[in-house]
Amino acid sequence: MDRLPILPLGQVVVYPHVVLPMALTDPHAVQLIDEVVQGNKRLLLGIVKPLAGAEPPEGAVMQARPDELYEVGTLGSVVRMLKLGDGSVRVMVQGLERARFVEIGPAEHWLVAGFETLASTGPEDARTEALKRTVQAQFSRVIDIAPYLGEELHAGITDGSKLADFAAANLDLALPAKAELLSIDDVNRRLERLAELLGQELQVLEVGTQIQEKVKSRLDANQREYVLREQLRVIRQELGEDDGDDELDELGRRLDEAGLHAEAKKVSDRELKRLRQMSPQSAEYHVARTYLEVFATLPWNRTSEDRLDLKAAREILDRDHYDLKTVKERILEYLAVRTLNPQARGSILCFVGPPGVGKTSLGQSIAEALGRRFTRVSLGGVRDEAEVRGHRRTYVGALPGRIIHALQRCETRNPLLMLDEVDKMGADVRGDPTAALLEVLDPAQNASFVDHYLEVPFDLSGVMFIATANSLAPIPDPLLDRMEVLTLPGYTPGEKLAIAKRFLLPRQLKETGLTAERAGVADAALERLIGEYTREAGVRQLEREIQGVLRKAALEVVEGRGGPVKISVKNLEKYAGQPRVQSEVAGRSPEVGVATGLAWTPVGGDIMFIEAIQMPGKGQITLTGQLGDVMKESAQAAWSLLRARASALGIPLEAFTQTDVHLHVPAGAVPKDGPSAGITIAAALASLLCQRPSRHDVAMTGELTLRGRVLPIGGLKEKLTAAARAGVKTVLVPARNQSDIVEVPDEVKKLLEIKPVETIDEVLELALLESRLPRPLDVRARKPGSLEVRP
Repeated sequence: MDRLPILPLGQVVVYPHVVLPMALTDPHAVQLIDEVVQGNKRLLLGIVKPLAGAEPPEGAVMQARPDELYEVGTLGSVVRMLKLGDGSVRVMVQGLERARFVEIGPAEHWLVAGFETLASTGPEDARTEALKRTVQAQFSRVIDIAPYLGEELHAGITDGSKLADFAAANLDLALPAKAELLSIDDVNRRLERLAELLGQELQVLEVGTQIQEKVKSRLDANQREYVLREQLRVIRQELGEDDGDDELDELGRRLDEAGLHAEAKKVSDRELKRLRQMSPQSAEYHVARTYLEVFATLPWNRTSEDRLDLKAAREILDRDHYDLKTVKERILEYLAVRTLNPQARGSILCFVGPPGVGKTSLGQSIAEALGRRFTRVSLGGVRDEAEVRGHRRTYVGALPGRIIHALQRCETRNPLLMLDEVDKMGADVRGDPTAALLEVLDPAQNASFVDHYLEVPFDLSGVMFIATANSLAPIPDPLLDRMEVLTLPGYTPGEKLAIAKRFLLPRQLKETGLTAERAGVADAALERLIGEYTREAGVRQLEREIQGVLRKAALEVVEGRGGPVKISVKNLEKYAGQPRVQSEVAGRSPEVGVATGLAWTPVGGDIMFIEAIQMPGKGQITLTGQLGDVMKESAQAAWSLLRARASALGIPLEAFTQTDVHLHVPAGAVPKDGPSAGITIAAALASLLCQRPSRHDVAMTGELTLRGRVLPIGGLKEKLTAAARAGVKTVLVPARNQSDIVEVPDEVKKLLEIKPVETIDEVLELALLESRLPRPLDVRARKPGSLEVRP
């Protein structure tokens, strides 16, 4: 059996009777061709199997192993060879016959193998003729459609085997399919398989042709429409019917009048030029048109003139809001600075306070006092950074961010922009909107704020930003550092009465269609509404109660039951129903193991009662009431402090070893945390262990250390306001918080006796009564391991 060298081919298949040119660069392949040319010029052409579905890279086929070759290849001969200067060769190889490789083995740098030629089998019958005609028709159709096949391939080949090989050699088939056709020696089976592959190729080519025809027809239609529209425009101009209302010309005039800066002008001119070249039916046309419309509507250089009249501003602020001296003085200071320096940058304020104290309405009054446009941006629940900075134009339906949109509504570059509920924003996978606000609320950066939609700088330095929040805790420190915080505390009962008389009652009389002659509410009735029907830091619930009372009065007036309706303390329950709120300390008396504390919440201050009871046990303390870790640690510190000072306080040591204490903070469904209840917990425990009743009209707040010192706390103004509202007489506060007492409203100071304390000894002296009660439990040790409990 003859053995010939194998030239592995990784990307092509050489069929019998087909001549194929090849370029070889691998040195071993060049050497193999040299030896073949010097010999009988015959060689075996092998096919390397694709690796993982991919064709092997050129240059790696010469290292192919025997198991990486298809079993059937081609016996071929070298027709011509041309050596090039870079060491590569151009060779023309002709396929002779199909050959099955036998006993493949290595020789020098390539493989050699014996072979058996495979002659085409099967008789030429009617089936063969039918298959030949089918393949010829399909192949002719492929030649007409496929761009990679030339017209010269329409050859009249009558032999079935040669026809199949010729068609397979010229089709763009996958390598496994070509190798499969080479391995089939039966002519009919080969023609059948080729017909299947030709049918698949025809389907792909015909679908591609249909797509191209549709695209071409659409392009032709658009081009035809564009030409016709241009001709129509020229005809109208020639007839003098062009009235100058062309949309794009109008848009261009608006852009010229908008006062764009140089960079924005350059961008708008470029986009307008592109827009003029587009067809109005194009989707991109509307995107570009909307983009330029935003440019035209933005107030690039339109500003309103500030009203720098301090007297008028003070009158407006006093007219719309009661008290709030600190905030009003801050606005008047801003006006004074603007009077001396008209180029001063816009201020960035943050109003912090419980709901219903008038943060948003105060912003409207400030805008009126300054003579500026007012607009409000609600940020509650915003979680997408693009809500602030806008969406890029690559997105479908892209729009500018809320800041730019607010300026579009205001139509001025220096409005008062209120960022409402800035503490209610959140972050998720779409970004952190609070981080996007860092640039907006930084006077050193917002002069060149870039919205993602505009992609050009816009000057926000003239905007006066006012943010509102119920709590500072959720606001990130970098954002909080950019704002000047002004706290709006909850209102005292006297302030609520004044607000109700000046604002709420007249507004609700107008809303219900009543007049002061038809219905009236006495001051004493308003005071009772405030004290017994509402429990809030603001006045929203109070306004709803007044509205409810006046609705019933309106019903009486319409039904004609009598003369004017006068609502007093005596008949208030007829219109408002039964009282729903009672004083927290009303009806209470001094008790053992109960202390009154003060708490801060996002909706204002509140009071809380801390209770403790004693029972036989092993000296353990149980804490309940859904307390946080910090509050639990405060209780442990108070317990350790009292245990260390047991002898000085007159507490028997057995109380810490033979009894258990349970400390509870009511409203167990509400989470509580913070260190400011430290002295309250200590007072409750000391009252229990010393059997000294705690004064029910004394409330306290302060952090306690293991050394017995009282540390300062926050939210003092809100806590003292809540104490006054609850009817507490005396409040114990840390001595180091005395500077905060200055900010407490005068009415609260009149209602409360505020006593600064520095140590726990001062707290217990002021909070506990001197008289001792008999102990409910007498715990005595009879012998080790046993207890005797006597009443």
